[in-house]
Amino acid sequence: MVDYEVAPGGALSMFAIVATSGKQFRVSEGDRIVVDRVSANVGETVHLDSVLLVGGDGGPMVGTPFVSGAAVEATVVSHRSGDKIIVFKFEARKRKRRKTGHRQQLSELRIGAIRAPDGKIGERTAANARPASTERPVSAKPAPKARRPAAAPAPKSTQE
Repeated sequence: MVDYEVAPGGALSMFAIVATSGKQFRVSEGDRIVVDRVSANVGETVHLDSVLLVGGDGGPMVGTPFVSGAAVEATVVSHRSGDKIIVFKFEARKRKRRKTGHRQQLSELRIGAIRAPDGKIGERTAANARPASTERPVSAKPAPKARRPAAAPAPKSTQE
């Protein structure tokens, strides 16, 4: 079990959200993830450049859609096959049945290093900085709408 909140030294651990093989993973250094088969051999290093978010002590850096300059380095631990999935197709009253199986080819990656752009973690540039909260002036509120008096009810006519 990985504790994502606090690193051993008491500081917040650096983490990243990466997109690979159509899925998104929240990773920190030392984590192991299982992704679709990558073309690298066992023991080779893979660079994951599609980093959606980098977080740490200074706060998160969110990309649009990716954080430019950020990368995650991972080492291929093993290649394996996933669980077997049975695909059974059946058409009623036609004596048509087809049963096939499928095993997804997977790779296990160990996350080595998370590299933030320019070596800075969580700092925002002036263009991306949020403006300071500004109080709305009292005179900027719109005037309340005048209420119309309720219409008098029409007299009821009784027909006997």
